[in-house]
Amino acid sequence: MNLPNLITMARIALAPLFIWVLFVYQNPAAHERWLVVFLFVLASATDGVDGALARKRNQVTDLGKLLDPIADKVLIGGALIALSVLGQIDWWITAVILVREVGITVYRFVVIKDRVIAASGGGKLKTIMQSIAVGFYLSPLAGYWAPFGLLQLALLYFALILTLVSGFQYLAAARK
Repeated sequence: MNLPNLITMARIALAPLFIWVLFVYQNPAAHERWLVVFLFVLASATDGVDGALARKRNQVTDLGKLLDPIADKVLIGGALIALSVLGQIDWWITAVILVREVGITVYRFVVIKDRVIAASGGGKLKTIMQSIAVGFYLSPLAGYWAPFGLLQLALLYFALILTLVSGFQYLAAARK
């Protein structure tokens, strides 16, 4: 157990707190939603911190390579499910993203005896875009000015496209 892995585990532990606060402040236009955004950004920011520390300290581990994408899925997947429960994101979008995420995670576990599959560049970009899209949905910006709702939707569709493309990239790499 090293510091980068502990940071990754902290991201996993922050997810239930963040989701609970989201349900406390369900109104998408409430100013208190900024607290939800803060917790989500804090948890999301640890994604870059743990990886940078692991590389800088030469502490990259197989456990970290495995836990990091799982932490992302717990945080972003939990946010998407909560936002769908609250009626703020369509369930079909959440379902498509989660099917891809669970599918790639299952694939990682299937091949774990042979090798650990770390996140690819496309997978990292996908996670960043998912985080940005979710962050916009968590924020009360659309309540301040209606065009932000269109921006939220555009970001979400872009994240959805990147999710599918990166999933196909993993499958193509697996066939090789």
